[in-house]
Amino acid sequence: IPQVAAEFKEVFGRSSGGLVHTYRCEDADIRIVAMGSCLGTIKDAVDELREETDLKIGVVGVKCFRPFPVGVQTCALPISVEVMGEALEGAKTVVVLERTLAVGSGGVLSRDIMVSIKDPSVTRYTVIAGLGGRAITKASLKKMLREAAAHQLETLTFMDLNKELVERQLERERKTRKSGPVPEALIRDAAMHQ
Repeated sequence: IPQVAAEFKEVFGRSSGGLVHTYRCEDADIRIVAMGSCLGTIKDAVDELREETDLKIGVVGVKCFRPFPVGVQTCALPISVEVMGEALEGAKTVVVLERTLAVGSGGVLSRDIMVSIKDPSVTRYTVIAGLGGRAITKASLKKMLREAAAHQLETLTFMDLNKELVERQLERERKTRKSGPVPEALIRDAAMHQ
């Protein structure tokens, strides 16, 4: 992929993307790493935050994820620790936003990205968003990035999670100690609190 990207740039005079694409990272203290369809919305949110605040935020878009070789540097393999490490170099805070959760180990993308960060002083967050097909909005991204800048995020955060709703359901389950119509109860509670 890097070889073909280099050839493409030579022929057409512009980048085709390669393994990763950086956006506004030149001076960015905070880097948000993501992949897929949410990258456009993230870039828009970053642009707006840079206009509204003094936050220096950049975006690292993962173009090719698997395999993610550790300690291997070759043009024949997709994204490596070395390539991602270069894209994150100089960041003080790294936020990995992803739509996938591996129960018990956190985010799938995040797990691999975090090993790329060489500086132990870098603050690291994993943000799970868009589960169940939910939209990832600029408003939610801007709120989350402000919280990351203020170090108010949990290490593993679920964007737009209604914790009160979840706690009510967990309490209901603790009281009954039996399985039941969980989806119906959650929908009823969500409708009552809109």
